[in-house]
Amino acid sequence: MSVRHRLLGAASIQALALLFASSALAQQTLPTIDVGAARGSARAARASAARGVSATRVTTPAGSLVTSPSPDLAAAPGFSPQKLAMPVYRQPTGQTFTTVRGKDFENMPLTTVRELLQYSPGVSFKQGNGPRDIVISIRGSSARNGFGVRNIVVLEDGFSVTQPDGLSRTDLTDPHAYAGVDVYRGPSSALFGNFANGGAINFRTRTGEEINGVEYGVEFGSFGYLNNFTSVGKKTGNVDIAVFASDVRSRGFALNNWSDTQTVNATARWQVTPDDLLTFKFIHNQLYGDLSNRLSLNQYYVNPFQQGCYVAPQSGDGLNLFQNYCGTINVPFNGINGRNQFNWRSTAWLAGLHRDDRRDILGLRWEHDFDASTKLRTQVIYDDKNIQQPTGNTAALQDEPAVNASTDVTKVGSLLGYEARHFAGLYFNRTRYASYTNNTLPFGDGATGSIQSLQNAMMQNLGGRGREEVALSRDVTMVLGLSAEMTKIAALQDAYTYFAAGRQAGQIASWTGTPVNKTYWNFGPEASVTWRATPDLLTHFRASSGYGTPNPGQLFVNQQGKVGANTDLKTQRNTGIDMGLDWKPYETLLFSLTGFYEWYQNEQLTQSPGAGLLSYTFNAPGSVHRGVETLLDWRPYDGVRVMANYTYNNQIFTEFVEQIGTTARTGYFDRAGYKIPGVAPHNATARLSYDVPFGDFRGLGAFVEYNYQSSYYIDNGNVLTIPSYGLINTNLHYDRDVDIGWLKHFTAYFEVRNIFDRHWVASANNISNTVQLVSGVVVQNGYTSLAQNATGSIYAGNPRLFQGGVKFKF
Repeated sequence: MSVRHRLLGAASIQALALLFASSALAQQTLPTIDVGAARGSARAARASAARGVSATRVTTPAGSLVTSPSPDLAAAPGFSPQKLAMPVYRQPTGQTFTTVRGKDFENMPLTTVRELLQYSPGVSFKQGNGPRDIVISIRGSSARNGFGVRNIVVLEDGFSVTQPDGLSRTDLTDPHAYAGVDVYRGPSSALFGNFANGGAINFRTRTGEEINGVEYGVEFGSFGYLNNFTSVGKKTGNVDIAVFASDVRSRGFALNNWSDTQTVNATARWQVTPDDLLTFKFIHNQLYGDLSNRLSLNQYYVNPFQQGCYVAPQSGDGLNLFQNYCGTINVPFNGINGRNQFNWRSTAWLAGLHRDDRRDILGLRWEHDFDASTKLRTQVIYDDKNIQQPTGNTAALQDEPAVNASTDVTKVGSLLGYEARHFAGLYFNRTRYASYTNNTLPFGDGATGSIQSLQNAMMQNLGGRGREEVALSRDVTMVLGLSAEMTKIAALQDAYTYFAAGRQAGQIASWTGTPVNKTYWNFGPEASVTWRATPDLLTHFRASSGYGTPNPGQLFVNQQGKVGANTDLKTQRNTGIDMGLDWKPYETLLFSLTGFYEWYQNEQLTQSPGAGLLSYTFNAPGSVHRGVETLLDWRPYDGVRVMANYTYNNQIFTEFVEQIGTTARTGYFDRAGYKIPGVAPHNATARLSYDVPFGDFRGLGAFVEYNYQSSYYIDNGNVLTIPSYGLINTNLHYDRDVDIGWLKHFTAYFEVRNIFDRHWVASANNISNTVQLVSGVVVQNGYTSLAQNATGSIYAGNPRLFQGGVKFKF
C-alpha cells in the first residue's frame, strides 16, 4: 500500500472519529455552547469598546467564519442565514478560501490584479505578455505558463471567464472595478470542473446600490502611466445597474512596452417578481500592447530594460556583443518558412512585436425561487476572443467564440434527520475556432509572412456535479461533493513548408495534415469536515481532487519534437489534503494557518527534446506539492493595521525520467527528487498602515509594504536559479467624506514603489536543459551555458516609480 493511501486512510478514520465524537458531545453539552456564545459575544463587545473599532477582516479562509461583530453560534458552520442566502460557490464550507476586499485598497494606485491578490496566501504571480496580463498561480498551478492563467477556473460575478480550452486572461480585469475577490485554494474540480487543479478565483464587481451615484478617478505616474476610470451605479425600485469603464495608457519602463487598454464592465439585476431575478453581464476589453523580448539570465544582469536594443548586427563579433545584452528573434527574411531560407536577426522594436486583442463577454442568469428553501439558477454565456499576436518568431491570429451554459438547483432541507443543503447541477461549454500561425517578418509593425500552420479545433466539456452539506451538530459540518465530466477534442492541423529560393520560391514544398480526435472522462470527488472547536477557533479538514485535460494546441507535436499527433497525452490529476484553522479571539485579530499535501499524476510539462526540435507536451508520472499558508490581519490600536501572509511551497518530482538528446544520441535523466521548476519556495507580503481615526486630520493615512520572493529553479535539472527579491513600497493618502455641492467624497493618494530601486525578476519562463556529447556520453550542460544561451525567459520588474491619483464621488 502506498504512503498516500495510508495517509488518506488514517485521515479518514480520524475524520470519522471527530464526526461521531463531536455529534455526541454536542448532544450532551448544549447549555455549555449557549454559555460560550454569550461569553464570546461579551468578549467581542468588550474588545470593540476598548479599541473604539468595529473591525472587519480581509479574509474568510474556511468560508464559515462570519464577519459580523456578533457571530451566530447557534448555527452550524456554513448554515447561518447569511451563508444560506449565498450561492453554493460563494463561500463553500470546508474549502480553503480567502476573500480580499476591494475597500481595503481604495487609497492606492491599482495597475493590475496583483495589488489585490497578493494579500491572499498561496497565490503567486509573474508578468505575462502585456501590462495587465498577470500569470496567477495558486500553489504553483500556473508556474509553467508564460502568459495567461491555466489550472485555475476564473469567474466574474459567478459567470465563467475561463474559455473551454482552459485559458483565462487578466487583461480584461481593471482592479478598480471590484468590490472583492474570492480565492479558492487547492484542488476544486468537484465544484468547478475541468482545469480547477489549483483552485478558482471569483472577481466580484460592485452593485449599483453600493456605488449609488457617479465616481470618477484618474491615476498617473512614471513612464507615462495614465488611467482614467469611472463607475456609475444606482438601484431604482427593482432594478440595479452598475457600469464601470476605464482607459489606461503607459509608455512602459522597458524598450517597446507602450500599451493602450480600454475596458467596459456592466452588470444589471432586475427583480422581475419576488421569486425571479435576472442578471445581465457585459464585459468588453480592447488591448494594444507592444512587447519586448524575454532575456537570458546574463542579458537580464547586463541590460534588464533592454536599452539600446533597436537593430542587431547580422554576423561576427558585433552580433555576439549585441546578444550579450539584447534579446533577438531569428526569422526568415522574406517571411517564408522553408528550405534554404535566409534568416534575419531582428529585435522586438524592429519587428514591432505586440498584442492586439479584443474580448467580448455577454452573460444572462435567471434565478427562480420555487419556495423559501429551493432555488433554481440557470445561466448562459457567450465569450468571443479575437487575437493578433506577433509576439516572437511567429504570430498567432485567431478568433475563438465560445458558449457556456449551466443550471443547478439548491435546496435547504434535511438528510437522515440532520439539517442539510443539497446541490446538483449540469454544465456544458464549447468552443470552435481556426488558429493561424504565421512567420513574423523582421521589419514592420508586427507584419507577418507565410502561414506556418492552421489549426481547426473544437473542444467541449459536458458534466454534472452534486454536493451535500450536512450539519452533524451545532459545531460540525460535513461536506461531500462529486463531479463527472466528459471532454471531447476534435481538431486538424495543417503544417506547411515552402521553397525559399529559385523558380519555385514561395510555393509549398511540403504539407503535413495531423487529425486528432480524443475523448477524456474524469471524476472529481471531495470531502471535508469543518469543526468549530471554540467560539473563536474554526478548524477544517479537506480531501479533494482536481483534473485538467490537454487542450488542442498540445496535441500536434509528438514526443520526438516533430509535427505529429501527441494523442498519448493524458489528463493531469491531483489529489490533496488540507488541514487548517482560523483563530479570531477578538474582532481586531484574525490568524489563519493551513497545511497542504497534494499528489500529482501525469503533470503536464512542455519543452524541447533536443537542439533544433519543436517543444512538445508530455506527462511527468508523479510529483508532490506540499506547503504551509498563513495569514494575519491585526488592528492593535485605533488606526493601526497589520496585514501579512506567507506561503511555503515545496514541490518535487517523484517519478520522472527526462529525455534530452543531441543530433547523434539521446540521453535519459532521472529527475526524481528534483525541485519542480518555476515555483518559488517562499513568498511573503506584509503591510503596516496607520489612518488617523478622528479629529481634523481624520482620513489622512500612510502605509509601508514589503514583498518578498525567494530564489527558484527554472529548469528540470535544477541548474539555473532566478535570484530572490525584496521590494519596499510606501504610500500616503487622504480619504474623506465632504459636502461641497454635488461632491460627496474625495480621495487622493501618492505612492513610491520599489523605493530602493532594486533590480528584480518579474517573470521567468522555464527553460529546457541542454546537453552535449562527451566521449560518447550525453552530458548535461551547466550553469554558465544556460545563463548565457537560454534566452526567451526573463522580464525585469519595474524600477523605482512614482504613482498617484485622485477620486471624486458625486
